[in-house]
Amino acid sequence: MAQFSLVKSAAVLGIDAYIVDVECNLSNAQLPLFVTVGLPEGAVKESKERVWSAIRNAGFYIPSNRIVINLAPADIRKEGSSFDLPIAIGILSAANFVSPDKLKDYILLGELSLDGTLRDIKGALPISVSVRESGIRGMILPIQNAKEAAITGELEIIGVRSLTETIEFLNDNFQPPRVEVDVNALFEEHRHYPVNFSDVKGQEHVKRALEVAAAGAHNIIMIGPPGSGKTMLAKRLPTILPDLTLAEALETTKIHSVAGLIPPGQGIVATRPYRAPHHTISDAALVGGGKFPRPGEVSLSHNGVLFLDELPEFKKNVLEVMRQPLENGNVTISRAQMSLTYPASFMLVAAMNPCPCGYATDPQHQCTCTQSQIQKYMARISGPLLDRIDIHIEVPAVKFTDLASKSSGEPSEIIRQRVQEARKIQLRRFASMRGIYANAHMDTRLIRKYCAIDNACEELLRTAINKLGLSARAYDRILKVARTIADLAASETIRPEHIAEAIQYRSLDRHLWL
Repeated sequence: MAQFSLVKSAAVLGIDAYIVDVECNLSNAQLPLFVTVGLPEGAVKESKERVWSAIRNAGFYIPSNRIVINLAPADIRKEGSSFDLPIAIGILSAANFVSPDKLKDYILLGELSLDGTLRDIKGALPISVSVRESGIRGMILPIQNAKEAAITGELEIIGVRSLTETIEFLNDNFQPPRVEVDVNALFEEHRHYPVNFSDVKGQEHVKRALEVAAAGAHNIIMIGPPGSGKTMLAKRLPTILPDLTLAEALETTKIHSVAGLIPPGQGIVATRPYRAPHHTISDAALVGGGKFPRPGEVSLSHNGVLFLDELPEFKKNVLEVMRQPLENGNVTISRAQMSLTYPASFMLVAAMNPCPCGYATDPQHQCTCTQSQIQKYMARISGPLLDRIDIHIEVPAVKFTDLASKSSGEPSEIIRQRVQEARKIQLRRFASMRGIYANAHMDTRLIRKYCAIDNACEELLRTAINKLGLSARAYDRILKVARTIADLAASETIRPEHIAEAIQYRSLDRHLWL
């Protein structure tokens, strides 16, 4: 006689989730058989041995039977280890060891160890969001993921440590404490950065350029010799960006949750991400990919900073795939089985040496590169990518007097206040325009509308282009950056001093070290 049970679970597709019905059917058979259908992959197929060992170590005996597990909907491939717990509960319910009364009210998730304890899973937050919208009462999942799942605030979250605790709860023999999270308190607790701009000695003009970049969401590239502080400065850029809003934090957390990067017990990403992949990274790792697409570095840095050190050392095809996310703020990964879109709105910060040996602009070291070597090195950066970088700034070697100074620089908190005020001006300016939140997002039409300049500014720009040899593409970039500088100064109009400062931020157009 066949015995049947139905357990509800969920899976992640992209950064969203969908409900999965785990159906279990036990029937008599001469030889034991355990089969899983519904397009299971990898870890789902391997769950058989984990489930059997966990059930036995929890003290239950299942007679030799034909066991069929169906994961519905059957036309979507299932992967990951989070189906271990619902499969185990489904078998025990079909064998009458678990009461079915509560099963319709809860989503079950969890990876089982061989001894029956539960390991944490990926994607708890996006699953929680989808479950909330489905009308299901709550979730039963590993205690390690309970805070993350409870962020939505509208579900009954049951955090359990083992298969045994899950069985006891479903049989009304155990009531674990309901997990509740004060999202605002959790957000405030974790929204502190471990670094600060006050740590940086000297480099005041570079700090100013980073402030301008942060105020207008401009991409920036720093050019300087080794040891000049480019990486140190880049790491501190997130600390002067506007504070994450709760909506931005939840969206960022969903991406990091899918990637399994939420620290245990934290539950939410409260600071702007900072990602710094090595220059040997592949294009799939940068933008996302794999047989079952996963978010790449551009998505993990969504709402934050993507730092590419030694930019010319990156493979050309790797840099070229960044053009879509830089242009659209998202990345689409297409595979034969599916096509997924991940958000990827980030600030690009790049750093490079001025020449292959690195010392072309360092007065303390002799450059050993020829002019042709320098030109070949600079040519590794493609024009289309450079077109998307508004600010180029030289980072000179730090002077000894600056290093020896005991005074601290301006703290990030003070700079961030100025940046936030400038961003407020831009938000009011673009309030009626969808998808535009900062000056860096302006197209040619908006530049003409909001970056109007008088005759004095026009003459200054003409002189810069003719005398300094600035490229034609620099014209619009200078106007956008000048608009941001004017916003920082709370100026309604762009003045000549704003244009003059913006002109200084086009080092690569001038190639001053050649």
